[in-house]
Amino acid sequence: MNAFRKRVAAAAFTALAAGTAVAQGAWPAKPIRIVVPFPAGGPTDITARVIGQAIAESLKTSVIVENRAGAHGFIGVTEAARAPADGYTLMMASIGTMAINPRLHEKIPYDANKDFAPVSLVVTVPIVVVVNPQSLPVKTIPEFVAHLKANPGKVNFASAGNGGSSHLVPEYFKYRTGTFMTHIPYKGSGPAIADVVAGQVQLMFDTLLTSTPFVKSGKLRMLAVTTAQRLPDYPEVPTMAEALGMKDFEASSWYALYAPGGTPPEVVRRLSAEVDAALKKPAVAKRLTDLGAIPVGGGPEKLAAFQRAEQEKWGKVIQAAKIKAE
Repeated sequence: MNAFRKRVAAAAFTALAAGTAVAQGAWPAKPIRIVVPFPAGGPTDITARVIGQAIAESLKTSVIVENRAGAHGFIGVTEAARAPADGYTLMMASIGTMAINPRLHEKIPYDANKDFAPVSLVVTVPIVVVVNPQSLPVKTIPEFVAHLKANPGKVNFASAGNGGSSHLVPEYFKYRTGTFMTHIPYKGSGPAIADVVAGQVQLMFDTLLTSTPFVKSGKLRMLAVTTAQRLPDYPEVPTMAEALGMKDFEASSWYALYAPGGTPPEVVRRLSAEVDAALKKPAVAKRLTDLGAIPVGGGPEKLAAFQRAEQEKWGKVIQAAKIKAE
């Protein structure tokens, strides 16, 4: 038996064994790990830890979150894709890793639609425009646009990394408004927002999940939200569509749970049910909503369809704005 056939046989045996274990009620028989392809402290990491803790309590096992950051998320995603499909390795992925990267990069080391088994869309997260009021003293989006046009090339925006939502949404904004800003990519949302707070960079199109504490403390000013509706906790903040008079300007970030492709359906369904149950717990839902996330849930089929729609949407944005991978 050659090496390839041995690998195929081993994978089939692992999947069969995992399926049998679930049927017998033996799964999980050891700790589960959730791979996060970004640094600790960012929204993907926070979401993974909240859900991981809830799942651990329900399944009565340990859930370990492992940060594998670097290379646009490729390192962590590839590690998760190559992990045994036995239900003991999961991945908390983002809009960037599963919807944007496949359309932004000509070659990536994984297939977002084939190498993973969708488990559940965990949360969507509104994207807000936040500025450091000391280094960028504007109070509205029209003022911001006027400032950009009067100071071309003098304003920098931070992002969590090339190709993520915090990069693509402001690029879309630039394209729609005819303005220019310089992109300053970071290795994660945490380091990026920290430099905006410190005044090293003037602004960020950030997820509400990580910017909320700084907005509430007054260290950052929120100019707009890119969702279709205003946020209940910030009713005075307009949507970008309202501020620009562009009805079709809408975007959200999102985080979803995946398992390696080939994970037994029984394991995937059990995990999906556990996520749904966790999101319905008042304590878990409150922890996420307090940070600006909107709990979603839903089965594997819902996430698969949503992922395909997001790939199509952001593929059009990338093409229209002529965005290239760095």
